[in-house]
Amino acid sequence: MGVSWVDDALVQAATRRLTNPNNRDVARWNATLMELASFPGGNMRMDDGRLCIDGAIPPLNKVQRQNLTLLLKELCPWRKGPVFIHDIHIDTEWRSDFKWERVAPHISPLPGRVVLDVGCGNGYHCFRMAMDGAAVVLGVDPFMLSNMQFWAMTAFARQKNVCVLPIGVDDVPMQECFHTVFSMGLLYHRKSPIDHLFQLKGVLKPGGEVVLETLVIEGENGQLLVPEDRYAMMRNVWFIPSVPSLEVWMTRVGFVDVRVVDVTSTTFEEQRRTDWMTFDSLADFLDPNDASRTIEGYPAPVRAIFVATKPR
Repeated sequence: MGVSWVDDALVQAATRRLTNPNNRDVARWNATLMELASFPGGNMRMDDGRLCIDGAIPPLNKVQRQNLTLLLKELCPWRKGPVFIHDIHIDTEWRSDFKWERVAPHISPLPGRVVLDVGCGNGYHCFRMAMDGAAVVLGVDPFMLSNMQFWAMTAFARQKNVCVLPIGVDDVPMQECFHTVFSMGLLYHRKSPIDHLFQLKGVLKPGGEVVLETLVIEGENGQLLVPEDRYAMMRNVWFIPSVPSLEVWMTRVGFVDVRVVDVTSTTFEEQRRTDWMTFDSLADFLDPNDASRTIEGYPAPVRAIFVATKPR
């Protein structure tokens, strides 16, 4: 990426995460990755929103497919996709391709751009950004399982211009290195959303673009939801602003040409429980008698996409 801190600050932060003795599952997940490496690799491609790693030649036999499926399920829950590895459908909780279809028409073309994806999960969207022409994509996500899933996918088909590191946005130095920064599904988890917006602006090059996707509520400027405890069974939801409020926040931080390009209610088709994510999902988060409300009585999840520019 042409900046000195890639081999220093970021790698050091990632190493601290990987060697943290509290990561008790890392050894087991690493053993799974070692076994996955024994299977043949293929080419990575997109097929109608599905991230596909083409099957082996010759195809895997029945026993190999069963063993591969069991190994991939060692990395459950899988949340972002859909992903197909050797034609094995990893039916993820989120149909992340739906979100990308809402995002892609409204952003600056990615060819040649250096991109940061904050809170990237297993890297599904990072791969999409790269396949849409980005020169380099760096994804950061502090959750180790998400990183393990990324490494599992790249064990079969490596994308040299995509990297995911087990760190958070706080570990990314405030240097103006990126043409585009994505923060999707993260703002409402931040205790200080204004500081998060400053972080996104701080890593952008002058003239760079931020793409922000987050929960919103209906209302005027100044209105926001602060859950008393949980929101949709999530403990770590702090602030859910109205669309006009977030537009003002972004303007106050210093972004220009702030615009909301999409507002969409989350559906059971987009987020649901599957065999690859067997825990509670959207249907469990909503009032069984009124799907317009969460189980706690708040408005059901609605997500908005904002695009803005850092001044030159």
